[in-house]
Amino acid sequence: MIEQLFSLADKVCLVTGGSRGLGFYMARGFLAAGAKRVYITARKAEECEQAAQQLSDEFEGQCISLVGDISALGAIQQLALNIKERESALHVLVNNAGTGWLQPLDSFPEKGWDRVMDLNVKTPFFLTRELVSLLAADASTDDTSSVINIGSVSGICGVTDTFSYAPSKAAVHQMTRNLAAELSDQHIRVNAIAPGRFHTKMTEYASSDEAQYQKEIDAMPLHRWGNENDINGVAIMLASRAGAFITGQVIPVDGGTTIVR
Repeated sequence: MIEQLFSLADKVCLVTGGSRGLGFYMARGFLAAGAKRVYITARKAEECEQAAQQLSDEFEGQCISLVGDISALGAIQQLALNIKERESALHVLVNNAGTGWLQPLDSFPEKGWDRVMDLNVKTPFFLTRELVSLLAADASTDDTSSVINIGSVSGICGVTDTFSYAPSKAAVHQMTRNLAAELSDQHIRVNAIAPGRFHTKMTEYASSDEAQYQKEIDAMPLHRWGNENDINGVAIMLASRAGAFITGQVIPVDGGTTIVR
């Protein structure tokens, strides 16, 4: 019963930003849970193709690389078209691709605002819109499709130096609620995960600073950063039958950060 509850057998998944970090972890988790196919996207061709090959070798050829910068509408539509040409239905969409921009308030540039808002907010909205027909194609009351948006604890807590990133993730959280209400009649669930600190390229600036890293560890209730299993457990739950009665929710996966900040 437990295996069936968390199974993704026969499911087709798309994970944006899946060549590394949280996206790579979730792609691997879905394949381990039995997904039929997992598509991953990234801007850099070599990284995306290497990641897909690594996961294909591990899971018998089930991971497919789709390279492209999906921060612009034309590329978003092309990605959706590529999926539609390959699949008659999509069961899980993870809007994970994102970026940040660290700079003081008095010198924060317009391009730092626009770049972050475009990739973090515009892309998941329009990609979800473009893929609604595929997400609904095989969905039913008893077997829903799942959209998982990757937000952040930065969209919940007040933080400094993330003047575009934090608002973008707060927008993702509210967009999640809006889309959940809009798409429920089509048997599509929409939820968000709000990660805290994980070891990714985006957080290297903090983990490489020993004093800063230890300060954060000491302040967190669980006194550690997250790992692959921590993000996968929640993502698989939301993508599978285990999360079938959950929609419109933002779930912090943060070691308790949001209860002390």
